[in-house]
Amino acid sequence: MLTRPILAFALLTLMPLKASAAELPTAPYLPLDMALKAATAALEKCQADGQKVSVAVVERSGATKILLKADGSGPHTVASATGKAFTSASMGRDTSGLSDFIKANGDVEGLRDMDSRMVILAGGLPIRIGDALVGGIGVGGAPSGKIDEVCAKAGVEAIGGALK
Repeated sequence: MLTRPILAFALLTLMPLKASAAELPTAPYLPLDMALKAATAALEKCQADGQKVSVAVVERSGATKILLKADGSGPHTVASATGKAFTSASMGRDTSGLSDFIKANGDVEGLRDMDSRMVILAGGLPIRIGDALVGGIGVGGAPSGKIDEVCAKAGVEAIGGALK
């Protein structure tokens, strides 16, 4: 008779317990070391090409993770780089393509005024790791946005990010 309660107790203790709290959701994110590596690679590319720029990397929420300002870069480059990074993270696309899209579709011109932090000039790229949009990188200060964009690409490529 005593074996039945012992057996029941043994079975109950061996059964996995169900979590009493709901599982927290998980989301991909941009680690600080990757953000720093991307920003450094972008800055080094521009410096190798003789450009004095600023580079910003933001997380998916738009919060700045890294800001590097080259010696001799202009005061406007910080806001330019940060705004381009914010725009790419927010919109999930390159700022050059977004600028072209707005020019071709006048009915969406209001996108330029949607958020005062947005800078819709070439030089911003989204950062995707796998299929996940985890942030944005922006470069500002070269004589053209196309040069800024080349440097931003070097940053994304340095961390194995997808260029779409």
